[in-house]
Amino acid sequence: MRPEKLKIRTWLDLVPLLPTLNHLEQSKMLDISSRLQLFVDDQLTDRLDGVQHRLHHPVPREVALTIDQPWEKLWQRDESLDPTPFGYSSVMKDGDIYRMYYTWDVGRRRGCLTGYAESRDGIVWEKPNLGIVEFERSKDNNLVWVGPRHFDFTPFRDANPDANPDELYKTLIGLPHVPLASPDGIHWRQLKEEAVLTDGAFDSQNIVFWDTDLKCYVAYYRDFVKAEGESIRVIKRAVSGDFLDWPPGELLDYGGAPLEHFYTNGIIPYYRAPDLYVGFPMRFVPGRKAVPEHSADGVSDAVFMFSRDGLHWDRRFMEGFVRPGLDRENWTERNFLMTWGIVPAGPAEMSIYWVEHFRHPTNRIRRGVLRTDGFVSINASYKGGQVLTKPLMFQGGRLLLNYSTSAVGKLRVELLSESGEPVAGFSGEDAPDIYGDQVKGEYRWNSETDISQLAGKPIRLRLSLKDADLYSFRFCGPDGL
Repeated sequence: MRPEKLKIRTWLDLVPLLPTLNHLEQSKMLDISSRLQLFVDDQLTDRLDGVQHRLHHPVPREVALTIDQPWEKLWQRDESLDPTPFGYSSVMKDGDIYRMYYTWDVGRRRGCLTGYAESRDGIVWEKPNLGIVEFERSKDNNLVWVGPRHFDFTPFRDANPDANPDELYKTLIGLPHVPLASPDGIHWRQLKEEAVLTDGAFDSQNIVFWDTDLKCYVAYYRDFVKAEGESIRVIKRAVSGDFLDWPPGELLDYGGAPLEHFYTNGIIPYYRAPDLYVGFPMRFVPGRKAVPEHSADGVSDAVFMFSRDGLHWDRRFMEGFVRPGLDRENWTERNFLMTWGIVPAGPAEMSIYWVEHFRHPTNRIRRGVLRTDGFVSINASYKGGQVLTKPLMFQGGRLLLNYSTSAVGKLRVELLSESGEPVAGFSGEDAPDIYGDQVKGEYRWNSETDISQLAGKPIRLRLSLKDADLYSFRFCGPDGL
């Protein structure tokens, strides 16, 4: 909801509002408390000299999931079905278990199937025999749902503190969307017969989750707009207080960036900093064909975008986040449908997944690896540069940095007053150059390591870098975070 506009007719109307206006002036100060801060945009920075934001890319690793079971390969066995191979998938870390869901089409008469896999590390996946869904006269399979065409069975674990325990896992599916719920992520039931979200084009992987900042359910889903005589695939957002009543959504604002076909959206709050939304749309280019003998036109890749409020999105990185690469079967249409979800793969890495070889017998999901917090960094070349932050207030007594330098690179942190004066004990003379590669490295000044005396007071950080990347930082207490 938007706050009501202040009605000011004369200067006298300002008198009762002076406390409010003073508060608004003070609110320009960034109160970051002990929250993790990522350098994805300009929210933290006042000035950049000789440095720039640098987009990083996931490193492809092993194939995480192959399509090797008879019920998964039906589309290959029966050409009369004219189905679509599997493409939409999701992953979550749920306690000690990683859960993966993946959906494929088996033709208009038979609908879609959703399979389930589990892992203890997000690397090695198993398909348990669940015995729940009957398919071709057998329940010996890993299926959790079969039904009319839905494509986008993308569950989330409900973080709403008022959530019914019998509905701890939820999703929206169908053309248009109907609600499903489950107590355990395995056994699912439909909550309503009629559709609850209807104002979009739903033949895509649409996303829904409980937003801990907005304290409501949000859905990101496909629609079309006309631009220069062409229908462009775009993304809308709708919000709901109870998961069952969904008013029409709003189109996302890309800040004037050129419209591109976003086949999916992959939007999710970053699990280490939930006030930052990240998205990994599959970008579809329908006018190209890289493999002449392939049955369909189009090439695709994945891009990266981010938002601070979930509605206004920063698309400063227009380049590909995941490229097709040297694999010829990734240059056919509708590859790089990004698996919804980012999961930790240890303290220094995150796993991110995508679909490869769409419409080929080797259709599969591959895992990629990113550094923790490693979407974007502040990067300095060998010549070096500096970053000056905006005034901010923090809580805690230690400063932790996620950084990487070369053998000759370095990083230095100075603390300044709001007006830019060096803080005694934490000035350039007291700030040593550090080098190395750490995800959670504590910065120590020469004369002092405890900075709790400055907590709750306005300060600035002046960061000097040479041949280095700085991904994130965080102030924290003695036990760290």
